[in-house]
Amino acid sequence: MLELLGTIGGNALGLPGILGLALGMMTRRLWLGAAMGALIGVIETLLFAGWQIAHVEALELMIAVVVGICAGSLGCLIRRIGATA
Repeated sequence: MLELLGTIGGNALGLPGILGLALGMMTRRLWLGAAMGALIGVIETLLFAGWQIAHVEALELMIAVVVGICAGSLGCLIRRIGATA
């Protein structure tokens, strides 16, 4: 359980969370922000696996993509609401 929570927290405070949020704030299209966040999640997982698919764990990849999607969507919503408020 602690490993799962550590993976989620590490991704939220790592590249998928921070860079996904930043890339999401660059667009007003929700789907594009989510897609860029997901792409960052995949790239980050491959980067730390040494660019070898065989070293990628499915759970880590899934968590990184979900965190990236959430962060990218949140960044897009921040831009939308901040621009209209």
